[in-house]
Formats: sequence, C-alpha cells, structure tokens
Amino acid sequence: MRRCAGATVRWWVVVMTLVAATADAQTARRFDSGEAWEHLRQQVSFGPRPSGSAALAQCRQYILAQLKAAGMTAREDAFDSETPLGRVRMVNVIATIPGRRTDRIVLATHYDTKLFREFRFVGASDGASSTAAVLELGRVLKAQQNEYTIELVFFDGEEAVVEWRAGDNTYGSRHYVDAAKKAGTLASLKAFILLDMIGDRNLNIRRDSNSTKWLTDFVWTSARKLGYASSFPNDETTIDDDHMPFVQAGVPSVDIIDLDYPAWHTVQDDLDHVSARSLQVVGDVVLESLPEIQKRLVATSAR
Repeated sequence: MRRCAGATVRWWVVVMTLVAATADAQTARRFDSGEAWEHLRQQVSFGPRPSGSAALAQCRQYILAQLKAAGMTAREDAFDSETPLGRVRMVNVIATIPGRRTDRIVLATHYDTKLFREFRFVGASDGASSTAAVLELGRVLKAQQNEYTIELVFFDGEEAVVEWRAGDNTYGSRHYVDAAKKAGTLASLKAFILLDMIGDRNLNIRRDSNSTKWLTDFVWTSARKLGYASSFPNDETTIDDDHMPFVQAGVPSVDIIDLDYPAWHTVQDDLDHVSARSLQVVGDVVLESLPEIQKRLVATSAR
C-alpha cells in the first residue's frame, strides 16, 4: 500500500509538472498587456525624453535591460545628427532574434518624445506605447521558433526637434537605412513593421496609403479575424513616419499608427489617456499576422 501511494504521488507530481510547463509555454506565446503596460509606465516615469536628454538615456538603459532579461542580445548604434538646434547625439537600439533564415523582418518603434519647452510632455502614447509593445512582442517571439530572423529596432530621433519638415524628423530611421545601404545588408530586410502611437483608449488605426498594400492587407485581415475590425477600420489616410525611408528604399513596409489620438502632442498624452487593452489589441494583431507574412515571403523567395 505504501509503495502504491508513493507511486501515485510521484505520478501526480509528474502530471502537475507537465501541466505547469504547458501553461508556462502557452503564456510565453501570448502577448501580455500587463507586462506591456508596465513597460509603458516605466518610460513615462522618466519624464520628457527628447533626443539627447538624460531621461532618454535612462529610458534606453531600461530598454536594454529588458531585452537582456528576455534573453536577447542588443546593441547601441550611436550617431550625431545636425538639427535646427545644433548637433545632437542620438542612439538607435537594435536586438536580434535568430530565425531559421538569416533574412530579416523588422519590428520597429521610436522611443524619443517631442521636445516641448512650454509644457511637460511625457508621451504615453507617442513613443512609450509602441516601445512597450515591441518589448513585449520581443519576449513572445524570443520564446518561439521563427522562420525569419526578427530584428527589434528602437529608433531615436523620430520626432522633429523644432517642427516637422524636410530634414527635421526621422533621424534614426534615415540613419538605419543609410547604414544598411553602405553595409550592403538592406537586401536581407524583407519586411518592415512600424508601431507608433497605439495606446489611445479609443483605438482607431487607419490604413496608411504610403504603406505597402499586401503587407497592410495581412495586418488588417488579422485584425478582422480576431474581432478587432472596429480598431482597424478600412478608412485610408496618409502618414509620414519612420517607415518612409524604408518605403523609399524599396522595403515592403506598414505603419500601424493611431494618429486620430486627441491628446497627440499635448500635456494630456499621459497614463490617463492610454489603455492596456489597446496594447493587447495591437500585440495580438501583430502576432496573428506574422506567420502569414512569413509564409508569403517564403513563397515569394521560392519563385
């Protein structure tokens, strides 16, 4: 009887261990808006984070620490930009999740905030929300086998230092594309997915006419499949953002952005005007669309 009871206990321990391991694996594959919200909150706690500021350097160290904690190797790509206010040192952060293929898909965001001297701008949606989502997407994607290598890119200098005009914006993405051209690595970049301003409580992400149609279609189809069509209407708009240097370089690109955000570039872009649910919606849509995007790329490469 004692041997039988002991065997039963051992069997039960094995079963519960397997159940726990399965649950952990399922959790690892899911986007966790609670984790993403904490990333957003931490960024906002640093205060305004314009390019070249001490607060942005703190934010960058936080990003690097989170990437390391998720088991990713990341590097800083520092460069100097000439701006209307003089030369500014900027730093992109790049992390790589190796896939079966060395060809890459980039998931990108900007982590700087717009410089405002007249009020305190913490950029809860405009900068922090998309950065939070990319960090959490990285955790999920690191825990699974991907067909393509996934590169996470956190751009500095998306925001205009003074005002949005030719030359005074998208410093980090323009630097990335220029460096890739010089290094001869742009050809291995097969798709570029940009997240920006995705925290709006009333999420309304319209199709961008500058984005690549087939890539946009995959994202919007995934949103409908998941029941998020109301957050991804088929209305079209035209956006100038960090994806444009990639579009101009011939890289298939899509910009996932809610530019209808009422608090955009105001003091109200704070924690009270963003939502963890919006982060969940976008995270779910990106994770749903990525396998289909990879299948399309595999099929195209086989032709």
